Amino acid sequence: MKVKTAKTAGFCFGVKRAVDRVYELIEEGVSPIYTLGPIIHNEEVVSDLEKKGVSVIQEEDIPGIRKGTVVIRSHGVGREVYEKLKAAGLSFVDVTCPFVLKIHRIVERESRAGKQIIIFGDPDHPEVKGICGWCEGSCTVLRSREETENFVPDPDKIPCVVSQTTFNYNKFKELVEILCKKRYDNNVLNIDNILNTICN
Repeated sequence: MKVKTAKTAGFCFGVKRAVDRVYELIEEGVSPIYTLGPIIHNEEVVSDLEKKGVSVIQEEDIPGIRKGTVVIRSHGVGREVYEKLKAAGLSFVDVTCPFVLKIHRIVERESRAGKQIIIFGDPDHPEVKGICGWCEGSCTVLRSREETENFVPDPDKIPCVVSQTTFNYNKFKELVEILCKKRYDNNVLNIDNILNTICN
């Protein structure tokens, strides 16, 4: 059997950047180091980092940590997590993927402008939870055809649509098509309101 390595095999840009930074902190002698959730969905890497003294924690663990450096992974987090880290007096290294940060800035700006934020993605995914955490007020997460068909738009708000960076592009197009058929009264849902934030 012949095994070939795909040309694009390996970590994406954001994840590679995050993983490399944790290894750099280890080499710099920073201790203790915590990652807010596994730095990557790869058991071998997480296990190797644990052997080197890096611990995985969750948001609810923050108040109980007295010292150390917390790494915010590429998925990003909501605004309130930064506030918890500061309140606990912990230093942190933010390696949120720049493409995810861009979505944070979009939803923060557009929700402050009074727009209805719609996110295509998995509501249980840490990236989507982080995006929601930058919205002023509520937002709506849709991940399926059925949810999008049942979604009732706010007729008084202009919509702003973004997507989880790893959302399936064909599914994104399908849900946009369904959303565009809904009535928005005077607030037209057009191409300017739909932002394809899926990572290439």
